[in-house]
Amino acid sequence: MGDTVTEVFSDWLSSMTIEDIGPRMNEVAVLDLVDAAGLCIAAAPELYSKQLISSWDNDGICTAIGHFRGLDAAGAALLNGVGTHGEDFDDTLEGAPIRVGAMTIPAALAVGERFNLTGERVFLGVCAGLEAVCRINTVAPGHIHKAGFHPVGVIGAMGAAAASAVTLGLSKKETTAAFGIAGSFASGILEYLTEGTWTKRLHPGWAAQSGVKAALIARSGFFSPKTVLDGPHSFFHAFAPTAAPDFTEMLDRLGSSWLAQDIVFKPYACGTMIHPYIDCMISLRKRGIKVNEISRILCKTGEGLVHRLWEPLEAKYRPSSGYAAKFSMPFCMAVGFFDGDAGLNQFTDDRVNDPEVLNLSKLISYEIDPSNEYPKNYTGHVMVTLKSGEIIEINQPHMRGGKHEPLTEQQITEKFMSNIKHGRWSKTRGELLLDYLANISTQKDMSGFAAVAKGYSD
Repeated sequence: MGDTVTEVFSDWLSSMTIEDIGPRMNEVAVLDLVDAAGLCIAAAPELYSKQLISSWDNDGICTAIGHFRGLDAAGAALLNGVGTHGEDFDDTLEGAPIRVGAMTIPAALAVGERFNLTGERVFLGVCAGLEAVCRINTVAPGHIHKAGFHPVGVIGAMGAAAASAVTLGLSKKETTAAFGIAGSFASGILEYLTEGTWTKRLHPGWAAQSGVKAALIARSGFFSPKTVLDGPHSFFHAFAPTAAPDFTEMLDRLGSSWLAQDIVFKPYACGTMIHPYIDCMISLRKRGIKVNEISRILCKTGEGLVHRLWEPLEAKYRPSSGYAAKFSMPFCMAVGFFDGDAGLNQFTDDRVNDPEVLNLSKLISYEIDPSNEYPKNYTGHVMVTLKSGEIIEINQPHMRGGKHEPLTEQQITEKFMSNIKHGRWSKTRGELLLDYLANISTQKDMSGFAAVAKGYSD
């Protein structure tokens, strides 16, 4: 009997070296580290972060970025995963949407710091985890969502296990076991959609700490299924029961092609597929159109966007919280029109009661376009009818920040600086952390990480 899918994948991961990381993958991984760290700092003063760190009962030597208190490895992975994803401003993928760094970067950092490993091992683990999520995500695209699970929490646990295993330098057998264990740790349901609740924020953090735990247990020799991905009661049988899993792309050209090179960095702090529509509204604003001139706005949209971002429409017109507003197509479009942005300041609990924004939201509706390219491409379209009878049509052919129009290093650095300012850090402190992350692969160990990444107090 030949190797299982998990064993083939684990063989590649366990043999990975820093020389295997090409220039573009190296660049993307560093940018993702920077992006994630800035987001953790922005989230640190928020209520959900304070509640979460106060509820964790294990202290330790590992760093929750932006916080003062040291935690154990699992706690640091949890807090950094939640911090990265908490404001819905973190990386994503086009084609089959999933977050990538929020589950894997925290796992590699936590393991590296806990065992004071070299920066090279940590960076290798980051790259491995990012790529693992991207590849596993190709097996049954859309079907995990269809089953009611959140791919971030489900696939994320496997990606975090890969990141942790590679950071630790586990063997093929141990890495296979880590996947086998992580398959039983994976979790996360979509019920947060009903009320826009905070459990979505937990999913990447829980996945990150699950991956850490899975790798550490696997290192002990714990017996776990090597058929976790392709067996009769496998991961995909459980989480994507409507799929016929296809492992072709997952295993194709391992080591010679990096899917993670196409990671998308988000310019707006809200649901990914909303971004092109926000760009349309900002374009409308730049044309000098005033809100009192608008009679109605009709958007052509992909059917896959409707359940999460458009319906129930009445609830989307009046989001229950700033967090729920991030997943309301009408609200995001309206606030983008007024502010020319949809960043951290646009999604407060006060702003969701802004009558001007709510009134414009109610003028926005949708119709399903059968030719829409979602999920292969994220596009935006608005047809604006003015009270004068004039019709203005605006199309955004792709998502900014993605492969068609990637954000530059300067733009991501500017985003980092804006995020740390939101988290009450000085520019000087931010620059120290930036320098550390840019050169993490040259660090002889992780002993200096806490000095540049901790906050002063909670």
